Amino acid sequence: MAAQKKTVLIVYAHQSLGSFNQAARDVAVNVLEEQGYSVVVSDLYAMNFRAAATREDILGDLKNPDLFQYGDETMHAWMEGRLSEDIVEEQRKVQEAELIIFQFPLYWFSVPAIMKGWMDRVLAQGFAFSMEKMYNNGIFKDKKAMLAFSTGASKTMFQPDGINGDINVTLWPLQNGTLHFCGFQVLAPQIFWGPAHCPAPVRTAMLDGWRDRLRGLSAERPLTFAPCELFDLSFQGGFVLRPDAREELNSRPHGLTTGHHLGKPLPPDNQTEAPPQSGAGGQPRPTNFTSR
Repeated sequence: MAAQKKTVLIVYAHQSLGSFNQAARDVAVNVLEEQGYSVVVSDLYAMNFRAAATREDILGDLKNPDLFQYGDETMHAWMEGRLSEDIVEEQRKVQEAELIIFQFPLYWFSVPAIMKGWMDRVLAQGFAFSMEKMYNNGIFKDKKAMLAFSTGASKTMFQPDGINGDINVTLWPLQNGTLHFCGFQVLAPQIFWGPAHCPAPVRTAMLDGWRDRLRGLSAERPLTFAPCELFDLSFQGGFVLRPDAREELNSRPHGLTTGHHLGKPLPPDNQTEAPPQSGAGGQPRPTNFTSR
């Protein structure tokens, strides 16, 4: 019997046919299918996917009709099989995928509203995370995810000394606070810098670079995040770094991650490049740190 194909889910958000983002999406579909993957595309605008997280997402009675709390109600609805059909269908796609690629134009330093709605509604508590299962111990720790997006700005505008600020800071909420929070191993983002302001040969070169990267994507190491094991994971302890972990980190010239900077300079390219095996600066990383 033939082995079942591995699945990649592309969550795609762009309104226009013929857009650069559509071209990037199509490159991914073609290359991944050539490699034997089954590629599923959730074209959110074409689907007219509903972005608003509302009472309509729960079928049947509420657990607390006096005070609607979306997170609690959707968690119970997921446990009892009472989520709306569109959410259930997207959750099935997530479960079947070993890699999820989010393809979109950067809006206000984040994803378009329709894609944010997909994250809010599909990545429900219980299905995608819990207090016991988060970050490197998260529900999707055996899956990978990545962002692939276009910007309206040039790369220099997102440098640490650029007018928009460091792109690593921009990416932290999405890559750590959403994807890695759910356990995903997050691959370095594919950033298409200002394609609308580039001549056709430059846009073609961008797509060629994406095509080349996709051919080796399965071998890439994920970005580095702070493992839960470094923290006191209790309300009494405040979910902060353990004293022994803080002491070990005190000798480092940079913070642990973009978000866990500890008042030090940010680790360079923490949210845009996976570090080499030996760690930044050629120094071996302590064995109690994880790259997931």
